[in-house]
Amino acid sequence: QREFTQKKTFTSWINSILAKHTPPYVVSDLYTDIQQGHLLLDLLEVLSGQHLPREKGFNTFQCRSNIENALTFLKSRSLKLINIHVADIIEGKPSIVLGLIWTIIFHFHIEELARTLACTYNQPSPDGPSAVDSCPKANRSAKKSAKIKERWKMSATKALLLWAKEQCSLHGSVSVTDFKSSWRSGLAFLAIIQTLRPGLVDLEKAKARSNKENLKEAFRIAELELNIPRLLEPEDVDIVNPDEKSIMTYVAQFLQYSKNLPESEEDMQEKVREAMDWLAAQEKKLAKLLVETENETYYQKYKEMMSFMETFNQEKIPFLPVLSSKRGEAELSEGQQQMREEWDKVISQINEWKAKLDQMLPSPLDSIEAWLQEVEHLQAEDLPDLQDPFKAMSVFREIIVIFKGLMDCFDSHLDTLQSFKNEDEKNMPLVLPEKIEEMKRRFSNIRSTNPSTFLEYHYGLCSAIANEVKLKLNIWDVKYGAKESVESLLENW
Repeated sequence: QREFTQKKTFTSWINSILAKHTPPYVVSDLYTDIQQGHLLLDLLEVLSGQHLPREKGFNTFQCRSNIENALTFLKSRSLKLINIHVADIIEGKPSIVLGLIWTIIFHFHIEELARTLACTYNQPSPDGPSAVDSCPKANRSAKKSAKIKERWKMSATKALLLWAKEQCSLHGSVSVTDFKSSWRSGLAFLAIIQTLRPGLVDLEKAKARSNKENLKEAFRIAELELNIPRLLEPEDVDIVNPDEKSIMTYVAQFLQYSKNLPESEEDMQEKVREAMDWLAAQEKKLAKLLVETENETYYQKYKEMMSFMETFNQEKIPFLPVLSSKRGEAELSEGQQQMREEWDKVISQINEWKAKLDQMLPSPLDSIEAWLQEVEHLQAEDLPDLQDPFKAMSVFREIIVIFKGLMDCFDSHLDTLQSFKNEDEKNMPLVLPEKIEEMKRRFSNIRSTNPSTFLEYHYGLCSAIANEVKLKLNIWDVKYGAKESVESLLENW
């Protein structure tokens, strides 16, 4: 079912792209049409705007050469094509073909679109160690910027999900937590349409309809009113476990639509002024609150912070479109640059406030909070590059040792948290119950991700690759004859 859905969705997406090709190209069977290589080159030329070298014929050598040219181009874009080989594409192997097309969709469609959200400002997560995530600033250190760039591909999915959440959050009870079951009812699609084009959808009526009716209506409106190609059918989504990649591909088209919405410079300047006024008011409010709560108990300080953040997150919604400007640094007006700097300043102050409050937790919660943050920081780190298995093994060994050392304290910290008596000598609460519940949820998240097992699996994978490399090197330690035969062996390897 998953493979069938992906093939259908990816084929429709490719056809929507190749409609812009001269002459237009229509894929009838993805697994067959891709074997000649021309489809891949046509697709990459439209997506990249570049002219790629190709063989004009259709014999085996020419098809192989065209596929090699396509893969070489993708590698030049720093895309890792793991286990994707020319022979498998020539044979039209479904898993390999779908994996290759998904890599292209993610890089050229989802990642490029989500990059416009690089400065969208995440709402504070009740389960995370930081209050608010901010966008990278131009004046941060080169090392920090490089780290952000390295991690961007992993966060593109999260950026797209956050964008979808924010579109739906304007419509009350419509909740989006993933690219799977959250979309089954069709309400999320309809909510996004309502945000992008108010008046096209009646969400109250939709809540009384069946999933299939809502999905059918959403796909119809998106195609007719927003000119968004119909990549999915209701039966693809209204199942227990819909295909995540297919839904992401379709949702990204709504982001593309929002990116292309026209807006006059005068309107933008007015919105920037309104956002600047709001940010200045937030900064004053925050400064006043810090002074007023300076001598309060931890309980009261945390309560005030929660109240401030709740209001902050509600008030920021109307400003999200202008705060998450789709323009790059070079294209921003002076007012937009000042607004972005002011936003970063406010977010930094909020994060500092929360960090200080975490340090002020009563014992032993302060040490448990520090432990949670250390584990979460390690979990958020990128995996080593598996292209160098020997170096990756060394890094994995170090991380596994650190993780195991931290996880040895998991049970004792959790027991301490669960048995914590949340009251002082006057029987007044020391900590807001919401904070304790947040910490418990973070323990559950750590347990469910099981980082040690995950790391050991990758260490084993690297070890297997490294052993295979050593084996090949040992085999090649004998004379193989002519230079051409050695080159052939290396190419096959």
